[in-house]
Amino acid sequence: MKANDNSEKGNLHPRNLHRNRYDFEKLISTCPELNDFVSINKYGIETIDFSNPSAVKTLNKALLQTYYDIQNWEIPKNYLCPPIPGRADYIHYIADLLAESHNGQIPETSYVLGLDIGTGSNMIYPILGNAIYNWSFVGTDIDKNSIENCTKIIEANPKLIDSISLQQQTEPRFIFKNIITPEDRFTFTICNPPFHASAQEANKSSARKISNLNPKDKKSANPVLNFGGQNAELWCNGGEIGFITQMIYESTKYPSQVLWFTTLVSKKENLSSIYKTLKKVNAALVKTIEMSQGQKNSRIVVWSFFENPNSQKHFF
Repeated sequence: MKANDNSEKGNLHPRNLHRNRYDFEKLISTCPELNDFVSINKYGIETIDFSNPSAVKTLNKALLQTYYDIQNWEIPKNYLCPPIPGRADYIHYIADLLAESHNGQIPETSYVLGLDIGTGSNMIYPILGNAIYNWSFVGTDIDKNSIENCTKIIEANPKLIDSISLQQQTEPRFIFKNIITPEDRFTFTICNPPFHASAQEANKSSARKISNLNPKDKKSANPVLNFGGQNAELWCNGGEIGFITQMIYESTKYPSQVLWFTTLVSKKENLSSIYKTLKKVNAALVKTIEMSQGQKNSRIVVWSFFENPNSQKHFF
């Protein structure tokens, strides 16, 4: 296999720009600092050490700069650094969902307004949704430092100023309360919920992930910090299922203000409980969109309280 092998990652969305192997020559030409982290693996392929947070963050900077015209993207040390190909997939599948309610055409307009629950310090979903489809966003988070860092990213990229706004959730036990006002109309919500139910569970998972990425570093002194992610990003009481259940119950208070509620679901075993809760709250439409990246499988669960989303043109 040659170093410039461009074999396709067929499990990513067809419109995903990252279906092929990373073009490191192109990425380094726009982000020279990436060169320090690129090496040739035993198969003769250019790559980076994905267990190295600095390498992953620099790769993200290069991808955002090269393909999405985002300059000076930075996140604070020890905050979650998202895999851009997978995050882009979520955005593309949302676009397909919206096309179903828009005469089969993806609405590429700033009138589409998304609500990003837990935008983190990286603000990746609003950045990608705006860059790819020209959508507008409100990004929320309970962490003040995350909101402050997102503000810096927006200020460094003036084109985002009119497209992305931020709001801190001051009551962490709520998701939509304090955020959705009576005047708001969101075309969709998007969320990558906290995965774990405790800090201990998050520690074990991060240590396992580091071991898988770099077998030589099996005993990490601080796996959560090495992998990246603050407490609110990685875990919450009740874990993923607790967070999503809360989200579903809260969504019933805004049935006419959001066309599509959506959330990432990492654990397949949580689907049964999620479906039961959605049935209990009388969601009119429920769909599950399967996603995969490499060996990791996940899915997006979407629901609406409109029996006919096609008739709700005011959300576009």
